[in-house]
Formats: sequence, C-alpha cells, structure tokens
Amino acid sequence: MRIFMFFAMFCVLAANAQAELYRSVDSHGKVHYSDSPLPGTDDVEQLKLGAQPTPDDSLPYETQRAQKNFPVTLYIAPGCGAPCSDARSFLNKRGIPYTEHDLDTTEKVEAYRKDTGGLQIPSITIGNTRLTGFIDSTWNKELDFAGYPKSAPFRPRTAQPAQ
Repeated sequence: MRIFMFFAMFCVLAANAQAELYRSVDSHGKVHYSDSPLPGTDDVEQLKLGAQPTPDDSLPYETQRAQKNFPVTLYIAPGCGAPCSDARSFLNKRGIPYTEHDLDTTEKVEAYRKDTGGLQIPSITIGNTRLTGFIDSTWNKELDFAGYPKSAPFRPRTAQPAQ
C-alpha cells in the first residue's frame, strides 16, 4: 500500500513539473498568471519554468519588452572623447541594454555615412529613430517613449559587442 501511495504521489508531482505557466495582461492592464492564456488578450507570454535564465531574463519585464520593440544601438568613434564616454555612461547609468558599434575602420565610417547622410558622433538608434549628438534630455525623452524604465532597477547594464 505504501508503495502505491508513493507511486501515486510521484506521478502527481511529475505532472505538476510539466505544467505550463502563462502571463497575460487584460484590457484594463491587470496581470494574470495561469496555466492557460487568458482568452481575448494579445499580450500573452509563456513563462519558462525550471530553465536557467538567459542574460536578458535578468532584466525587468518592462526593459525586456522595450528592448524587443525598440532595440538600442550606440555609434561611437575613436577620438570622440567626452561626448562618446558621456553617452555610454548615460546608457549604463539608466540601465539600458544596448549594442555598441565602434566606427574604427574606413569601411565602417563609409557605411555609417551612407546610412545616415552624415558623420555626427555619438549617435543612437532607438528602434527606427536615430538621434545624433548626445543631448541627454532628448535621449531621455525617446527612451521614455520607447518604454524603457527611467532608472536602472538593479545595476547598470553594459554594451553588447556588435556582431
């Protein structure tokens, strides 16, 4: 009898280990967690249970969502000096995950010039929006619009190397 009870308990626990969990946001902005997606909502995310987090999983949900919809890329160049280091510090202090492109070769500079029509550095793209020159108030406004948090909730993020 004990063996049967142990086996039944094991089966119940094993079935729960395979359960799925969904995060849904209803039309009023209320967040729901359940084993099935909330009907009639577009904002549904299947949560990963028991998996090791990837580096992006450590970011707050708000940041992950903004990063997915409005990825940030910082363009800098050697010899840029204070404006480039200020731009990098600004993004790190605010906790923005970004990719950094260093225009350190002639080919990269020409491709940048062809793409943007100029050479003003530093510049940043937030989704499809390009800003040239570091003006923190303008960058803050665009990052706010994209949905990034106003400050780093845990620790500053560093740039991801460009591929």
